[in-house]
Amino acid sequence: MRPIHVGLLGIGTVGGGTFTVLGRNKEEIARRAGREILIRTVADRDLEKARSLVNGSAQVTDDAFSVVRDPDIDIVVELIGGCTVAKDLILAAIDHGKHVVTANKALLALHGNEIFVAAQRKDVMVAFEAAVCGGIPIIKALREGLTANRIEWIAGIINGTSNFILTEMRTRGVSFGLALKDAQAHGYAEADPTFDVEGIDAAHKLTIMAAISFGIPMKFDAAYTEGISRLSRIDIRYAEELGYRIKLLGITKRKPEGIELRVHPTLIPERRLIANVDGVMNAVLVKGDAVGATLYYGAGAGAEPTASAVVADLVDVTRMQTADPEHRVPHLAFQPDKVSDLPILPIAEVESAYYLRLRAYDKPGVLADITRILADVEISIDAMMQKEPHEGEEHADIIMLTHLTREKHVIAAIDRIEKLPTIVGPVTRIRMEELNAKR
Repeated sequence: MRPIHVGLLGIGTVGGGTFTVLGRNKEEIARRAGREILIRTVADRDLEKARSLVNGSAQVTDDAFSVVRDPDIDIVVELIGGCTVAKDLILAAIDHGKHVVTANKALLALHGNEIFVAAQRKDVMVAFEAAVCGGIPIIKALREGLTANRIEWIAGIINGTSNFILTEMRTRGVSFGLALKDAQAHGYAEADPTFDVEGIDAAHKLTIMAAISFGIPMKFDAAYTEGISRLSRIDIRYAEELGYRIKLLGITKRKPEGIELRVHPTLIPERRLIANVDGVMNAVLVKGDAVGATLYYGAGAGAEPTASAVVADLVDVTRMQTADPEHRVPHLAFQPDKVSDLPILPIAEVESAYYLRLRAYDKPGVLADITRILADVEISIDAMMQKEPHEGEEHADIIMLTHLTREKHVIAAIDRIEKLPTIVGPVTRIRMEELNAKR
C-alpha cells in the first residue's frame, strides 16, 4: 500500500519535533496507522535551516502554496501559526481536497467556523489535537471518549507561561514583574507576553473546547478575558492563608440561560488536585453527567509533546480517510446540522463566589457599613479575615470570601464600598470556584 504523503508547512519548534517523532517512531506509527506516513515536502522560509533538519529525506521549498497544490500530497500539516497566511494555506489545501492537521488555536478560535464549513463541503478532515494543551489528548477525550456524557463544565489551567509565573509568585514571594522576567529567561514567555499573561491564548483554547463540549460554533469574541498582570503577591499570600491557590483558569459551563465562557485568575481550594498543578504544566478538569469529574494532566507545550498530538492526528486521518464522510467523527463532535447557537452569557450574569480585599481605616463601624452594603445586594459572607495595621499606618486589610452571587451584584456593591470615606483605594476582586465534582 502506498505510504501517506505529508506536506509539512513550517519546521520550527513544533514542526521540527513532528519531523523527529515521525522519523524515530515510524515503524510503530505504521503499525498503528496501517500504512507508512512519510513527510514528502517541507515548506519553510528559512531554506538552509529546513535542509539541515531534513538532511535529504524530504523535498524542501519556500513556497508553501506549491505544497498544498501538489497532487501527491495527501495531508497538509500547518505549523506556521498566525491568522493570515496560515488561513489562506488551510483553505487552499481544503479546496484542493487535502486533509489538514493544525496546531493553530488562534486561527481555529477566530476562523474555525469558516474552515469547518469549507472542509465539510469538500469532504475532508481538519484535525487539531495539538491546538489545545500540547501533548494532552483533551480534544480526543471531549470529541470521542466522553461522547456518552452531557458535559456540564470544564475548568482548565491551559497556559503554561501564566501558571509558571503564578507558581513563582507563590513559592518565591516575588512580584509579577520579576516572575515574568524569570519566565522570559527560561524561554517560557515571549518578549511580548501579552497573549499569555492577559489570558488571550487561554481564551483561544477554551473557545475550542466549549464548541466541542456543548455543540456550539466558535465564539471567541464573546469570551470574557482577564489576565494575571494586575495580580498582587499579597493576594496570593492571603489566599494561601485561607486555604486557596490562585490559578489562571479557563472556565466554561452549561447553564439554563446559556454558556459561560471566561478566563480569569481564580481561587481554588488547595485540596483540589488541579490547585497543585505548578510550573509550566497544564491540567483540564471536565465534569460529565455520567462519568463525573475527570482530570487530564501533562505538558501543554514543547516540541515533542505537541508533536505527539500532531502525529496522533496524522494517524487518525490516515485511518479514516477512506471512510465515508458521514461515518467520521464530526469536527466539533456534534453533527454539523445539530450545532446549536446557544448564547454566551455576559460576565455580569455569571454566578460565582468572590474574594474581596479592602483597605479600610481602623475605626468603629467600618465593618458594619461594608456588610450593610453587601446585604443590600443580597451578598452573604462565607469567611472574613482582618489584618492588623502596619506600624505607623491607620488602615488595615480586610479580606472577605462571599457565597455564590451574580457578578453584577458584586460590581454594584464594590462601587458603593469604594465611595465610603473609610475605604482607601480600590477593592480587589478575584473570583472563586470550588470545582466540586458533585456540583
